[in-house]
Amino acid sequence: MTTLHRAISAFAGALALLALLAVPAGAQADKGAGNGLLDPNKAAESELAQIPPMTPAIVKGLIERRPFKSVVDLNKVLLEQKLTADQAKEFYRKAFVPINLNTGTPEEFLLIPGVGSRMAKEFAEYRPWKTWPQFDKEIGKYVGQQEADRLKQYVFIPPS
Repeated sequence: MTTLHRAISAFAGALALLALLAVPAGAQADKGAGNGLLDPNKAAESELAQIPPMTPAIVKGLIERRPFKSVVDLNKVLLEQKLTADQAKEFYRKAFVPINLNTGTPEEFLLIPGVGSRMAKEFAEYRPWKTWPQFDKEIGKYVGQQEADRLKQYVFIPPS
């Protein structure tokens, strides 16, 4: 390998390292969170319109009221738009405002499809949340790994 090739390889490696370091800390901490769900604050009108039971009028109302600080705020708007609680839960299977595990309220956690009061208490009990392996260990012992993985799409762990 020539000196030029070594220099080019070293430069490429340094660029790759810089690109990795440039990823915001929050993005690294949130890895795995939110996968598979649309963020109602960022989703395009066409994406929201495809989610049952959305209508053009409801989608327009959502877009006009953005941004939603929490899923509780989103829930209020959906209920004002005459969706039932069950219809809102169905919407949350496709779109959700992620909840900070370290500051989320029981009211927020209870809006996650399939979460009851016991699981909402477990989310709060193990604070502060620092890593996804911690989440897998503590929540997974109650619901299993598959359900813990499903729940991760509704929550995030803030960067330290």
